[in-house]
Amino acid sequence: MSNTNETVVAASDLGLTFDTNDGPVTALTSVNLDIRKGDFVSFIGPSGCGKTTFLRVIADLEKPTSGTISVNGMTPEQARHKRAYGYVFQASALYPWRTIEKNIALPLEIMGYPRGEQIARIHRTLDLVNLTGFEKKYPWQLSGGMQQRASIARALAFDADLLLMDEPFGALDEIVRDHLNEELLKLWSATQKTICFVTHSIPEAVYLSTRIVVMSPRPGRVTDVIESTLPKERPLDIRETPEFLEIAHRVREGLRAGHSYEL
Repeated sequence: MSNTNETVVAASDLGLTFDTNDGPVTALTSVNLDIRKGDFVSFIGPSGCGKTTFLRVIADLEKPTSGTISVNGMTPEQARHKRAYGYVFQASALYPWRTIEKNIALPLEIMGYPRGEQIARIHRTLDLVNLTGFEKKYPWQLSGGMQQRASIARALAFDADLLLMDEPFGALDEIVRDHLNEELLKLWSATQKTICFVTHSIPEAVYLSTRIVVMSPRPGRVTDVIESTLPKERPLDIRETPEFLEIAHRVREGLRAGHSYEL
């Protein structure tokens, strides 16, 4: 569970409506949610329910049209300027002409870190994601799973306390995904980061999270917040235990209940 009651993200009556050629589209409505320091929070729901939109609001990539949200006590814009979070996208978004170490160095270069500190941070984060020895490789020389680990390393390089992850393993096969889920839990335990994680997978959400936020179809609302009772140490075979299956069942029921609101 989280280490403290300190709130990292606080959303109150948050709403976001996009103006489109076909008229306004409400992506989020009346979202009330607090994310505590050290939490691993997964967001799950059908496509178009606002999971990624909420992550993008935290990151100041989208502006809410109603309600309030704070990140580390600041506005999302202030948090972005202070580099308060790292963002991992669905695709690894690595530059193919840069080596892995040069990709990881990019935010450090932008932020003006001295070269010596850049090298130290690159080596430390490569070690965290088990990519030591691949510094000089180019992204196209790595598997999809390794590319995503490099993307995570880049998000960790400047040591932000908050990690935003938008379906980072969604395009990977199940065996690789299982392995990266295990690796991500170890990484979370080692770094004590706060993680917000978007997924479509019920087993992934239950396996990874201290809390699972279930969202309804558009307009996106939070229909349930499930506190996990699983221990922090989670071998993959915990997914076959009654406790795991019970939490998964509650997530599934929450998703089904959310769908009943559809017109």
